[in-house]
Amino acid sequence: MEEVITKDCSPLELLLRAALVTSISLYVLAFFILFVVCLYNFLEIHFLGDLVRGFRGDPVSLTYNPSSVIYEAVASKCPTLHGRFASTPWLSSPHLQTAFLTLFGRTPRFGYRRQIFHVPDGGTIALDWVGFSDVSRGCSLLKDVKTPIVAVVPGLTSDSAASYIKHLSLKLAKRGWNVVVCNHRGLGGISVSSDRFYNAGWTEDLRKIINYLHEKHPQAPLFVVGTSIGANIVVKYLGEEGENTPIAGAASICSPWDLVICDRFINRTFVQRLYSRIITIGLQGYASLHQPVYARLADWEGIKKSRSVRDFDQYATCLVGNFETVDTYYRHCSSASFVENVSVPLLCISALDDPLCTKEAIPWDECRANKNVVLATTPHGGHLAFYEGLTADSLWWVRALDEFLSVLHSGPFMHKQKKIQSTMHISSTQSEIDKGPYVDVTEDGMIAAVGSNPTAEKEIGELAGDLIIQDNEAVAEAACFNQVDEERESDRDLTKEAAQSSGQASQDRRDVNLLRDVTTPIVKCLKQLSRRSRLSMWFLAYIAILTTWPLLGSLLLAVLKRKRHAPSRTG
Repeated sequence: MEEVITKDCSPLELLLRAALVTSISLYVLAFFILFVVCLYNFLEIHFLGDLVRGFRGDPVSLTYNPSSVIYEAVASKCPTLHGRFASTPWLSSPHLQTAFLTLFGRTPRFGYRRQIFHVPDGGTIALDWVGFSDVSRGCSLLKDVKTPIVAVVPGLTSDSAASYIKHLSLKLAKRGWNVVVCNHRGLGGISVSSDRFYNAGWTEDLRKIINYLHEKHPQAPLFVVGTSIGANIVVKYLGEEGENTPIAGAASICSPWDLVICDRFINRTFVQRLYSRIITIGLQGYASLHQPVYARLADWEGIKKSRSVRDFDQYATCLVGNFETVDTYYRHCSSASFVENVSVPLLCISALDDPLCTKEAIPWDECRANKNVVLATTPHGGHLAFYEGLTADSLWWVRALDEFLSVLHSGPFMHKQKKIQSTMHISSTQSEIDKGPYVDVTEDGMIAAVGSNPTAEKEIGELAGDLIIQDNEAVAEAACFNQVDEERESDRDLTKEAAQSSGQASQDRRDVNLLRDVTTPIVKCLKQLSRRSRLSMWFLAYIAILTTWPLLGSLLLAVLKRKRHAPSRTG
């Protein structure tokens, strides 16, 4: 009878009966497995891959110019950069790495020595120092005038108390170096004392701090390290300054590089939008600390309603920095376009699975073209985390950076400043810090000193390159006009002496002398220019003949007719 019933049942009924007789424990197990698989993919966990490789990690990939001396003499001697990075097994995910750094971090415990730094526009910046004496015993902060100084620029809404900043400061201080954390305006417990706020491309504060440190400690090698947004600021500063910077070496850790691409990336998926929301909450907290200023300069209601970083930049950063649109701000402040002008040894470290700064924004070709840049990338690491070891008590990038700066300092390849005397936005430390000039916000949103030429930064870089290279034609032309000026002054002096000795000169002679003063230098300059480019002068002469030929032809025809009719009139 049961067999007959089974034959009469549909497949759906059979499946339903089988489901009813299945144990609940099997359902729980299946649901758990499905949940683990989804979570594994959602968090981008790579534990199984690490397990297959025996938790040996992945090799570090280095991108550099084949003829780079910095790689051959410095990076090639760093075992950490030529080794492998193995993340902490229970943090085998970029999101777990980043979350652990933010929430726990294993922050080292030590104190800073605070220095209040005032900038000419009325702003206040907290400089937090730490040296060997702060993490050990028996030494002063500056044990000698040649002790290296490392200036550290934190990331967005971070200050000297951030876990990764303390890991880096402790590592360098134990080496015997002095570290100064350059907190952004309004951070580190310092109130905003002017109408200026920092942003992703603001290099003016860093420029003034670097010049001040170099003036204060001229014999100490000066290094600079930027993290996240601070890395973008550091690379942009180095590109703006070129050779004219006292920085001996630098490092960029987890830089966003191209803010437009990172903006698109951080709003692409649910996980990235979650990061954007968390960062926005931090920015709103920063704005609330300085509400009176933001309420006056920006759209406070828009700031409170912001749901993403882009919203905050629209209602706050663009209005304060005088940028037309958010994309204008992002394009103007991205450091990727400044990499080619970096003239100091620069180590760049990025993780390919960074959940905030995507690998799509890394300027691979620009880094490969610049002989001063070495780019180190790892498949895993998260954002500023790179936790390694079973206990997750150390950061891989801190160890790699410490090794690179140590090798660079021990060799002859540190950068030395080359002064460039030009109309660029370059002024001395004393004039910037002690006397002014005050900075101003130009129409394109960049910060420049009053009286400086607010041209595009790319044109400034090209101008600096022309001044360094000393193009032969530019030198010849400059020499020509200098000689013209000297001869003009000499002729005027002679004319003045002749007039004084002769008493009263006639009006005609004065006219002749004045005409000579005007025409003589021009003729001489044209002669020198013609010697430089005879082809151009012949071409100009050809054009002159073509344009004046109708007039000359008419005159010549009139003369010939006059000569032809002259005998008939006399006869």
